[in-house]
Amino acid sequence: MLESTQTVILAGGHGSRLLPLTSERAKPAVPFGGKYRIIDFTLANCLHSGLRRVLVLTQYKSHSLQKHLRDGWSLFNPELGEYITAVPPQMRTGENWYQGTADAVYQNLYLLKRSGAEQMLILSGDHIYRMDYAAMLAFHKECSARLTVACMEVPLEQAGQFGILSVDEGGRVDRFEEKPADPRPMPGDAGRALASMGVYVFSSELLFEVLEEDHGRADSRHDFGMDIIPRLIERGGVYAYRFGGERGRVSPDRYWRDVGTLDSYYEANMDLLNPVPALNLYQPDWPIRTYQAQYPPARTVPGPSGDEGVVLNSIIAGGVVISGGGVEHSILFPHVSVGDGAVIHESILFSNVQVGEGVRLNRCIVDKDVVIPPRESIGFDRKRDEARFTLSPKGIVVVPKGYRFE
Repeated sequence: MLESTQTVILAGGHGSRLLPLTSERAKPAVPFGGKYRIIDFTLANCLHSGLRRVLVLTQYKSHSLQKHLRDGWSLFNPELGEYITAVPPQMRTGENWYQGTADAVYQNLYLLKRSGAEQMLILSGDHIYRMDYAAMLAFHKECSARLTVACMEVPLEQAGQFGILSVDEGGRVDRFEEKPADPRPMPGDAGRALASMGVYVFSSELLFEVLEEDHGRADSRHDFGMDIIPRLIERGGVYAYRFGGERGRVSPDRYWRDVGTLDSYYEANMDLLNPVPALNLYQPDWPIRTYQAQYPPARTVPGPSGDEGVVLNSIIAGGVVISGGGVEHSILFPHVSVGDGAVIHESILFSNVQVGEGVRLNRCIVDKDVVIPPRESIGFDRKRDEARFTLSPKGIVVVPKGYRFE
């Protein structure tokens, strides 16, 4: 089953709701959790699921992503037919860039047909979760499904943010609505609904057929959720696979997050700092692989004042030096320096950020290569912060990459 599967990861979206973090990088390449990139979680799922033929469809601002794939994920043997390959738009079917998720796959049909695979696993490169795709592929085969959609239970009040499925007693999908205003609850549970995770298994023959049809439709948005899946349900053979069950080899933590907004991205990072995190990065049976430069160990040292560097409930990456400052409930990426008397609270600092003496940071995301001058204060004066930086709806202050203070 695994040998006859071609995996396609969609990694070409704008990520406009994550600006300014996506001003110079693709959304799947945004750093996460102190050392990772967002796409590492999907790629790690492929690795642990035994999938060895992976195409990553890139598009906007893809240099950082492609460099990360080269440096961190060149681990398969092409002589054995194994690969993780970045595929930028080829424009083989016209002069347009990818017009939607389905169109991205359609424009690469020549690669998929050449693969000879019997089924196609379509994934998104911008979600945070652990999942054994091999178990889903086995379910797809057991049901003789033409299309299988991975789904999870969500509170009904949040269901309008997702594509919502209705299923019969046999697990067949009989209805699909993309972000409905009045979502339908699950049978027997009026407070919850079944939401699509954007993880699909298609029979190859069916996928090729529906993409050819969709390409010729003037009324289509060329999107799997809005166009392809609703039409396929009418034909039958569409099944729902429940995420987080006992199938598969990964521990069923049932954690899945779409980190498509600044607030959801910030909250998913903060989730890692809970005493018992919903997503445990230290889980030995499903480690997350990434590229990691050869930084020295992190350390705390006394500052010029004689005060010791202090770290409370934080994630501290290699190469970080805290010289008399304090870090609480925060995530520091590699090669961050924290000066004497500085206080960092509930913040995320990307690589190569330098925090000067006496700086105060509260509920901030600071992108890489920023030098914060001594006694600067961010996250305490909303009016002043709004004049200089981006603020999320929940008040998270985002300092862009390479920002220069006046």
